[in-house]
Amino acid sequence: MAMKNILVIKHGALGDIIQAIDAFESLRRSFPHARINLLTAPAFAPLLAASGWFDEVVTDPRKPIWHLQNSLRLAKLFKRPFEGIIDLQCSSRTAAYFRLMRPKARWFGTAAGCSDPMPDFTGVNNRTRMMIAAQMAGAGEHIGNLDFLADAPMEQEISLPARYSIPARYCIFVAGSSRAKPSKRWPSARFAAIARYSLAQSIPPLLCGTAEDKEVNAAIKAECPEAIDLTGQTSIAYLARLMGGAEFILGNDTGPVFLGARTNRPTLMVMGADTDPDMSAPTGKYADYLYQAELSELPAQKVWQKLQEIRQKAH
Repeated sequence: MAMKNILVIKHGALGDIIQAIDAFESLRRSFPHARINLLTAPAFAPLLAASGWFDEVVTDPRKPIWHLQNSLRLAKLFKRPFEGIIDLQCSSRTAAYFRLMRPKARWFGTAAGCSDPMPDFTGVNNRTRMMIAAQMAGAGEHIGNLDFLADAPMEQEISLPARYSIPARYCIFVAGSSRAKPSKRWPSARFAAIARYSLAQSIPPLLCGTAEDKEVNAAIKAECPEAIDLTGQTSIAYLARLMGGAEFILGNDTGPVFLGARTNRPTLMVMGADTDPDMSAPTGKYADYLYQAELSELPAQKVWQKLQEIRQKAH
């Protein structure tokens, strides 16, 4: 008998949220009459509430367990009459929720003692891992998309000087990544080299990212003044729309590159020793990656050549 009341747990980060969209779509289409609830991080709640995959989105700020008000709120959630709880996060935190909340529902995850333990996913792509989890709960396999973002409200509108209006043809660079792992960043000088190659084809780059990426984007723009710096000026929804019209997307192992891959525009991720490509390669119709253990040694010419191969496939 199909489950009628389901809780899905997926906190983030952005890349993992994007890699989960096929699992989300599969659950929604396989259980069209079920009430499907999502527990996620506050940053992704507006995006996923607009998706149509979930009947309710509950936020989890992931406060310490001794934060009484938040813990009581979560305890109330887990006491609901769920038939299945699908843990797509599989973290020490969600294992603690299983241990402390003792929900009566079937629990699909990796928490010790859960009713439906997941297999060893070592070396399995994150998208595939989450798809298998949905199938364990009885879902068929369906492919999700980000079409709902076309109508999603923008959390912030872009406001640029006239000289920075978005051109008809452009590419997108995501040159930043987590500050905690600067080794995941391909050198800004190499991005600038790709910018020069693309400008030779009349394709200016848009430099995207958060405030954390301001320095690296400024370094690219210093070498390539024609680049358009959109640092801190794009919401997830607006960035997805921009990516949907890009000639190509180039970036490090970071969330927005996974987003670009699922817009089905030519997307290339560059990754080094901090990333396992078997588990973390982006998925999408025209998505690919280049791996170099010492990322700083990856030459711009090799990246440009790979981009042309992906673009050729897209045409």
